[in-house]
Amino acid sequence: MKISLLITFAICTLLSYGQETIVFASGEDGYASYRIPAIIKNKDGNLLAFAEGRVDHAGDYGNVDIVYKISQDNGKTWGALQVAADYDKLQAGNAAPVVDLLDPRFPKGRIFLFYNTGNNHEYDVRAGKGLREAWYITSTDGGKSWSSPVNITTQVHRPKMPHINIAYNFSEDWRAYANTPGHGLQFDSGKYKGRIYIPANHSFGNPKPDGKDYFAHAYYSDDHGDTFKIADKITFEGGNESMAAQISSKELYMNSRNQQGNVRSRIVSCSNDGGVTWDTTFYDRNLPDPVNQGSTLSWKKGNKYILAVSNAADEKLRDNLVLRLSKDKGKTWYFNKVVAKSPEGYKGGAWAAYSDIVLVKKNTIGVLYEKDGYKEIVFSVVKVK
Repeated sequence: MKISLLITFAICTLLSYGQETIVFASGEDGYASYRIPAIIKNKDGNLLAFAEGRVDHAGDYGNVDIVYKISQDNGKTWGALQVAADYDKLQAGNAAPVVDLLDPRFPKGRIFLFYNTGNNHEYDVRAGKGLREAWYITSTDGGKSWSSPVNITTQVHRPKMPHINIAYNFSEDWRAYANTPGHGLQFDSGKYKGRIYIPANHSFGNPKPDGKDYFAHAYYSDDHGDTFKIADKITFEGGNESMAAQISSKELYMNSRNQQGNVRSRIVSCSNDGGVTWDTTFYDRNLPDPVNQGSTLSWKKGNKYILAVSNAADEKLRDNLVLRLSKDKGKTWYFNKVVAKSPEGYKGGAWAAYSDIVLVKKNTIGVLYEKDGYKEIVFSVVKVK
């Protein structure tokens, strides 16, 4: 009887907290640290989880590769570590994968992996002593192989660096630059159907206190990656790491990190023209945040979209990772689920930090997140309504 009760308790606990699997563990496979998760579901149903593989240490800058693993069973198990981008001793990071499902040239779908390279620490780049570039590679076989890299820096970035290359002599003086860490998106309906959309951020001019030189923006393609355009920047100072989701046939919802930290909540911006210009931007007090990355996702249910947001819902700590769902474009949240919260007495730092989310199947969301002081990146499954 006691054994039966223990088994029942274990099953209930598993159902309550969801399946959790370690995908990347620091110190394994030749990398001192893994950070910055991103995840997508390919057209064949396989999940691809990406991360920055940091060779020598956990710091943002250095010998950093983009690595990934594939799951063929909805995240229960993961294949061997593979490398998507390696620039020798330099940095490759901020993986932003997205699956183009609407290009008639590729009926089985084509995976885009957008990323950045850099030749100096972020603060030095903000000070004009380095360059961040933007690239993408593609795969038409589910991540088994990748195309040659395509440099799109001159299309999506505006650095004023005539001493490096005349092609980079723009007037705006953008310096630091980063794609969203997390998946990009493709509009699946309406006027902008097929649009590939990648949120990003940049710094402008000389560094300012509290990260006020940062601004969120995005870039997009309406021709399946042949050319790109830059969307309007979001005017709030300190707008940093961002993710976006489609919320109607033409509306887009952007959710950004507030680098200033003056208001400990997410910055939300809404667009009525597919993310090119912005109608409203505000601090969403219903989404507390400790100055951290967060994730967004949407999917169509009937004639409307369900919007999902995950972030560390704590004003001080990277902890209390919460997944929320909305039926009204983020005005209210009908589902709120704590995915990860530090155990009592935990003193190890960030228990749950950066995250990305994917719709595994109907009513099931996968959450890929950094856990326990960045020791692991784990995948957790959450049943939703």
